This record gives sequence, structure tokens and C-alpha cells, in this order.
Amino acid sequence: MFRDALQDVVDKVDGAQAALLMGFDGIAVEKYSADGFDIETLGMEFSVVLNDARKAVLGLEAGKTDEVSFRAEKLTTVVRVLNDEYFIALALKPTGNLGKGRYMLRLAAPKLLNEL
Repeated sequence: MFRDALQDVVDKVDGAQAALLMGFDGIAVEKYSADGFDIETLGMEFSVVLNDARKAVLGLEAGKTDEVSFRAEKLTTVVRVLNDEYFIALALKPTGNLGKGRYMLRLAAPKLLNEL
């Protein structure tokens, strides 16, 4: 189920390379890569940053973090927080459709939450 949902996101977003369901502890639940992209390592690195960002946002009394994007020269990553334990991430080429990626993660989130 998890892999199918992740594959659906990647397959429906132009420029998407991989998707990941991971715990904030840095342990991957499931991943899917269309082209061999190492999204698990990316997720492990970002899990540390995401934990710090969530703490900062709560400290500012801005509420819970829903989504975070990281844009680099060769990669854009969108992360959607599912709950206090898990998140999903989508890695895109710089020319990928970021808006559709965000939309597809939002659609996939309830399906994945129901299975966790």
C-alpha cells in the first residue's frame, strides 16, 4: 500500500524523481524511486532539520508545521508532515512541477495515515 501511494505521486508529477515515507527518527517506512535517486539518505538528513524546524515553529507559537520545501540548484524537495511521528517527502528536478507535487502529497497524506 505505501509503495503504491508513493509511486502514484511520483508517476503523476512531471519531474518527480522519488518519494519517501519516513519517521522523524530517520527510519524509512517505504520509498519509491523512478530513476534510482537515493531519497532515503536525503530523508535521513532532512529528518534532523525538520525536527529542529518544527521545534522552532512551535516555540514561536505559530502552530504545527504542515509542509516544508527545500530548493537547491539541482533538487527541490517538498516535505509534508503527516503527524508527530511521520512525514512524506517528494524529490523533484529543478524543472519539476512543484505545485502539482505539493497537491499530490496533500492527496496522498490521508491514505498513508489510514495505513500507519
